[in-house]
Amino acid sequence: CDGGTYQNDTGATGCRDCFPGYYCPEGAAAPLPCDGGTYSSATNNAEQGDCTPADPGSFAVTGSTAQTPCAKGSFAATGGLSECVSCDGGTYQNDTGATGCRDCFPGYYCPEGAAAPLPCDGGTYSSATNNAEQGDCTPADPGSFAVTGSTAQTPCAKGSFAATGGLSECVSCDGGTYQ
Repeated sequence: CDGGTYQNDTGATGCRDCFPGYYCPEGAAAPLPCDGGTYSSATNNAEQGDCTPADPGSFAVTGSTAQTPCAKGSFAATGGLSECVSCDGGTYQNDTGATGCRDCFPGYYCPEGAAAPLPCDGGTYSSATNNAEQGDCTPADPGSFAVTGSTAQTPCAKGSFAATGGLSECVSCDGGTYQ
């Protein structure tokens, strides 16, 4: 059989078209899948080189008929990949088909594979852009507070206090007392 076709029966009088996602070298008895990182929708591929490499931002598994965009939280910096790479902790990606990841925001953290930044819990804060977990956010000091997603702690106002650290709000002084 010519390249791009195959025949798996003995005594046949013709050849069969190759399958999408596969290639059939000259004389093939069975189609061979396009390698991971490549794809094809054609039915006449004669060699692996006829399969198309996946574009940056996409991937193709073995035998693919089409490339697939990387999911949110992952990326493919180069073409010809069989899988996308998860964003590292401290970064995120909120788009599909990405070629890289974005830095996390101040006041937030981004676990590995994050599709969106997560805010530092109330009572913690951070000005860094590479936090990978809630534990990277700093607890507010006694006498200060931090609301959810804070980039800095805020001193308690006159007439209020925070006896311990890690609070998301200060407590008003009781009647008959002051601060």
